[in-house]
Amino acid sequence: MEDNPGVVALKFDHVSVLFDDKPALDDVSLEVLAGDTRILFGAAGSGKTVLLKTALGLVKPDAGRVFIFGQDISDMREEQLFDVRSKIGMLFQESALFDSMTIEDNVAYPLLNQRSIRCSFEEAERRVKDALRFVELEGTLAKFPSELSGGMRRRVGVARAMVTDPPLVLFDSPTAGLDPVTANTIIKLIVKQRDVKHTTTLLVTHRYKNGDVMANYHYEPETDSLEPSRNGIHARGKTKFLGFKEGKLIFEGAEAEMEASKDPYVSKFVMHNG
Repeated sequence: MEDNPGVVALKFDHVSVLFDDKPALDDVSLEVLAGDTRILFGAAGSGKTVLLKTALGLVKPDAGRVFIFGQDISDMREEQLFDVRSKIGMLFQESALFDSMTIEDNVAYPLLNQRSIRCSFEEAERRVKDALRFVELEGTLAKFPSELSGGMRRRVGVARAMVTDPPLVLFDSPTAGLDPVTANTIIKLIVKQRDVKHTTTLLVTHRYKNGDVMANYHYEPETDSLEPSRNGIHARGKTKFLGFKEGKLIFEGAEAEMEASKDPYVSKFVMHNG
């Protein structure tokens, strides 16, 4: 993936989304440069997942505009979104794998079903194997999701999110329900993807430690490990934390600003350092 310094990967311009006349997103404005990382935190129902779905075009804004790499997707019809979605990888909550498909078919699905990608079966096979090798699951091609552990299914979800080499990747609670060791493995893979593939990354999480790792570590290929970054700036961009409450963006800043916040709602997520 090419670096695009100064390019805006994602922009929300005064976006509101209503469900049954209640705001799921309330006048949200934000801008994410290519290569940057954003950590989204907030209580359940605060708008984090709705924001990701709006960025994908799955939810339409009732007010405001949404831009993906400069393209206004706010009023796009479904067929117009095909090209835009080829630039976005998404790991849904609980991985959302197809139970009736093998792991190979699950990971190949975006390659073979996104019209703008136009990938041959031979090319798809190669890219699927590469993606599963990246998450250290190359031996699972013929297995079904039910044969894998929860952590392994989440890793397959990461592989599917990255198989199209998208410049923007969205992760919705990728470590929810996982034990700490497995959760750390998933976060390592996300950092690895960000730093090796040079992706712009949005991560919804309830674990403060996930954001801390994303902000302060980078992937070192020579040792296949995470190493501390200087000044919280990884090799490809900056990490900021976004706090949501009742659909409003109430906090945006670096980790140090979040930890220094006097807002009891914000500090509650810092204290829950699990």
